[in-house]
Amino acid sequence: MAQLQHDTSTSKPYVEKESIIISNRKTYLVTKRSIDILGSLLGIVFLSWLFIIIAVIIKLEDPKGPIFFKQKRIGENGKEFNMYKIRSMVSNAEELLESLLQHNEVSGAMFKMKNDPRITKVGRFIRKTSIDELPQLWNVLKGDMSLVGPRPPLPREVDEYTLYQKQRLLVTPGCTGLWQVSGRNNVGFDEMVELDLQYIQKRTVTLDFYIILKTVKCILFPNSAY
Repeated sequence: MAQLQHDTSTSKPYVEKESIIISNRKTYLVTKRSIDILGSLLGIVFLSWLFIIIAVIIKLEDPKGPIFFKQKRIGENGKEFNMYKIRSMVSNAEELLESLLQHNEVSGAMFKMKNDPRITKVGRFIRKTSIDELPQLWNVLKGDMSLVGPRPPLPREVDEYTLYQKQRLLVTPGCTGLWQVSGRNNVGFDEMVELDLQYIQKRTVTLDFYIILKTVKCILFPNSAY
């Protein structure tokens, strides 16, 4: 089997015999980061009006709850960071999760429930259109995330990963990726991992733009997001 290649001098905690080969060409990485900075800045500026409208609607539905919330996620090489989202659930959503785990509708180390009772009325709309993900543009600007890459998992999800699955943590996580534009909730956990590893091996500027364009289409014509 080919050995995992990575352009850092750090240890490789996620390598096993079924390791993948990462494309880490310097030109691509510099171009990708430049696109991330420009794209996130433009998004934050031109979508500021939408943030304001959604914020008002959220406060009208739930005056006591916050508009934004941050959640611990696992990024590149296992580094933990705070990912930002617009709140689409009730304020005590995390406390209620334990009682809902038996209703999980996807396999593997993820939790998805189509009729999740924790989701607010406005929350269903912003999740359907992925508006709740827009604050992650700040994560992209900071460098915690990229516009395109594997979705950053929760710490409790990573605790259940095999070494093979942890290879999706070898690159900067993204706001969107092959999983999101390939069926999202209709794709199981194992398939999501394979799509992420395919992306890591094949990633190019052309592929990134393709995924971004497909993501825009998914936002404009939502079907299975929840």
